Amino acid sequence: MINTDKTGTLTRNEMTVKELWTPRRDPAGVTYTLGGAGYDPEGELMDGDGNPVGRAPEAVEELALAGLLCNDASMDNGEGGRSIVGDPTEGALIVAAEKLGFDAAETRRRFGRVDSIPFESEQQFMTTLNNTSDNGATGERRVYLKGAPVVVLERSETLAGGEPLRREAVVDVVERMASRGLRVLAFALKPASGMDSIGEADAQDEFELLGLAGMTDPPRQEAIDAISTCHDAGITVKMITGDHAGTAAAIGRQVGLIGEKEADRAITGRELDRLSEEVLREVATHTNVFARVAPEHKIHLVSALQKNGEVAAMTGDGVNDAPALKQADIGVAMGITGTDVSKESADIVLTDDNFATIAAAVEEGRRVYDNVRKALAFLLPTNLGEALIILLAVAFFPVTAAGQALLPITPVQILWINLVAAVALGLPLAFEAKEPDIMSRPPLDPKRQILDRFVFFRTVLVGLLMTAGAVGIFVLRYFGASGGDLAEAQTAAVTTVILFQIFYLLECRSLRGSSLEIGLFSNRWIYAGIGAILILQLGFVYLPFMNVLFGSAPLSLAAWGQSLLVGALVLPVVGLEKAIRERRRRSTAHGSPGERR
Repeated sequence: MINTDKTGTLTRNEMTVKELWTPRRDPAGVTYTLGGAGYDPEGELMDGDGNPVGRAPEAVEELALAGLLCNDASMDNGEGGRSIVGDPTEGALIVAAEKLGFDAAETRRRFGRVDSIPFESEQQFMTTLNNTSDNGATGERRVYLKGAPVVVLERSETLAGGEPLRREAVVDVVERMASRGLRVLAFALKPASGMDSIGEADAQDEFELLGLAGMTDPPRQEAIDAISTCHDAGITVKMITGDHAGTAAAIGRQVGLIGEKEADRAITGRELDRLSEEVLREVATHTNVFARVAPEHKIHLVSALQKNGEVAAMTGDGVNDAPALKQADIGVAMGITGTDVSKESADIVLTDDNFATIAAAVEEGRRVYDNVRKALAFLLPTNLGEALIILLAVAFFPVTAAGQALLPITPVQILWINLVAAVALGLPLAFEAKEPDIMSRPPLDPKRQILDRFVFFRTVLVGLLMTAGAVGIFVLRYFGASGGDLAEAQTAAVTTVILFQIFYLLECRSLRGSSLEIGLFSNRWIYAGIGAILILQLGFVYLPFMNVLFGSAPLSLAAWGQSLLVGALVLPVVGLEKAIRERRRRSTAHGSPGERR
């Protein structure tokens, strides 16, 4: 199960203010839309019917001013274009103010900041103490409050202008905006005459609500595709965000995490706090969207999933995310927005903060695991076959006139086989391309051993087949009617093993199907290795100094043909074994819990 953030991971992290709501004019307030996209400060203010407003009303200007002043971000007009320095959410508020005619730098100079309480994910608000004019010594001051609507509403007593605050009506507006996938922030202010600093107590009450800003952050298309790929691969994706539950649910539907039913909703952090451990384990498994979640909730969710036997990955970027990243089976820190603490606590650093890269990492991990198994399935039968050849020779073959065991392959020749086969044939398997169905297979049980029953069976099957082929060729060449030359018979046996390994290498390119399914030339290193080992084997057979060094001898064309035919026997045998195993796998694919998730 992959537990991921929303902003910047599943979405583009390109926030744009689309709606502004002010509580003035009538009890239901007024909603305006703001045109434009991205960081371009060009965009027109329109009323609810889509008509241009012209000059922004005073209430909208007050709202935009609060978003500009209660803000730590800035805009950088560099050579590569306009970019945000700081949080993209705050950057979107700067751009919105610029669209309404504010000069960000001049406005901030005029209404200079005196003090502030920075945003923290636990408290979900930020406050600043600002002058009301460029004459900070004599002018009035204000405390601006920005944060989650529920937090700001708790601290507000009236609307701007002194009218009574109807919290239920504002909550309805927030719900409607969030249901459209907008991230909603609320803004408020209060006079602060004579204050030179602010503390937590100054941000608790007596605020006047200025309004709401709804901003969009469109999902990444590659993230939507990656989530679909994960689902096909039996991987559950869960979104954990600090946004409003309605916003989280809307984005969750857009990216394919939840359906359109009313029951498919987001669970909030406050709801998690009220759950017992047993119920939390159930909710953690069956809920895919969590909203208004604090960092401490992440570690509770990871622990609950692990107690249910799940393998849990967790993403995070803040200092407070470090415990959850440590607790997770795979901690994933954000490389762009992540803190040094989160990166040090994680197993993986996601350099582009993109969920699609996590899915790509899963795919690459499966390819690497496949290739390790392919290398084992290739190398182990060779070693078993060599051991069996020596064992059979010692047990059943007669002793030579010199009193030595009659060996089909000598120890120095076995060393030759291991040397050339491991390098020329074994290594290219590490570069094997991924198989087409690699992301449609269910995850493996983490308790499953890499040297499993399949590897053991394949080792025995191919090892016995190679032993029989090499020994058979040796008997045919040494004891047959045209035989009698020990060096020539041993050379034929070595050649049979080499050719056998070449054919078997082609079968090992895919452990489940034909190598044609992954592309005949998808791994050109395979053919480079085959070409290299054939050249080396020709030298082993025909070069005089190799004959002296390894006790080999030149082979006739008939001997090569016999070795070739025996070596090719591995193709139909392993092909039949694959077909039988694949048929059994398909018949039991829906019945094994360890293979189904």
